[in-house]
Amino acid sequence: MIISCLVGLAVGFDTKFVTIKAGTYRVGKSDRLYRPVHRVKLQSFQLSAYELTNVEFETFVLATHYWTDAERLHNAMVFEPGLKEFRWIHDKTAFWRFPNGVTRGGIVDKMNHPVTSISFRDALAYCKWAKVRLPSLDEWEVACRAGTTTDYFFGSETKDIGKYANVWHGRDHLKPDTSDGYLYTSPVGSFLPSSWGLYDMYGNVFEFCSGRVAGDKRSSTKHSRGGSWWCSKNSCCFFNSVDIGSVNERGSFSNQGFRVVKL
Repeated sequence: MIISCLVGLAVGFDTKFVTIKAGTYRVGKSDRLYRPVHRVKLQSFQLSAYELTNVEFETFVLATHYWTDAERLHNAMVFEPGLKEFRWIHDKTAFWRFPNGVTRGGIVDKMNHPVTSISFRDALAYCKWAKVRLPSLDEWEVACRAGTTTDYFFGSETKDIGKYANVWHGRDHLKPDTSDGYLYTSPVGSFLPSSWGLYDMYGNVFEFCSGRVAGDKRSSTKHSRGGSWWCSKNSCCFFNSVDIGSVNERGSFSNQGFRVVKL
């Protein structure tokens, strides 16, 4: 593993990148219809060690006066404890500065948390400005696996997930879960990294990736991986190296963010 740093105006402060070596890698799982086991050949690439933060996204907004989809379309979806499983609230006031809606507070004291309530198109706009790109679905999985073939880079069981990821530990979502210290997002890098030096690959926020899967029927369908603070072992157990989530390219959720690849 080789770690390098990029310092520049585009990202606002030191951003650590992890170099993933070129090679042929095993991805997928035998019981996944759209992600069966197969091998992919990748060129070397450099993936950010952390998810993109609020301060980094703010640097972009201040430089470009960019308006996100949530600000223009007022379509953001947010969560609060008490909702039944897989239920979200449409909050017209929510956008990246108030990712859970104005009434639930903003990000003034959370600038080192991952940016959320942004769409896939917003992520692309940031990447174009910062001269970076999103990882592909294959690149993300290879990086996440860190050389392993198990569901998690730390093994096959979920019992240790709390060491590595900000996820939901409650039986359901009817009551708040702050057992790991966080109800929603956590500062990036708050949990243990993988053996390759990547933080928050599971949990915290879903991460947008480029690419398509066999089941896609619309060009507006985009994908993300890694699970989020909302995901639990009983609901949307996507905090693993295999599963791929889907979202509309203009959809904005308070558990959705991204990390980048250095050009």
